[in-house]
Amino acid sequence: MPKVKHAVATKRHTKRVLKAAKGQWGGRSRFYKRAKESVAKGMMYSTRDRKAKKRDFRSLWIVRINAACREHGIPYSLFIAGLKKAKISLDRKILAELAVSDKKAFGKIVEAVKV
Repeated sequence: MPKVKHAVATKRHTKRVLKAAKGQWGGRSRFYKRAKESVAKGMMYSTRDRKAKKRDFRSLWIVRINAACREHGIPYSLFIAGLKKAKISLDRKILAELAVSDKKAFGKIVEAVKV
């Protein structure tokens, strides 16, 4: 049975890891062992932060809506309760965008909720 050499596969794996570690500081982008560790940790962080990103954006939207609501003299909790009572189904992302970019439209929504 002939001897199997792994040069091609090893080179492919090494190139893939070093490409993924591109832009990292020092030996993390040049040495295979360090790069492999760094890429593995980066993948763990990316998995975790995909979930955290959703939380962060939701809290940002709530802060923006609350600030806009208080300019119109209504707290956030009463605004959200009023939206549900008035059967207005806009999500927080859209409400935050309206609060920042189109204050007149947001004002009309607040007036509809206050009634």
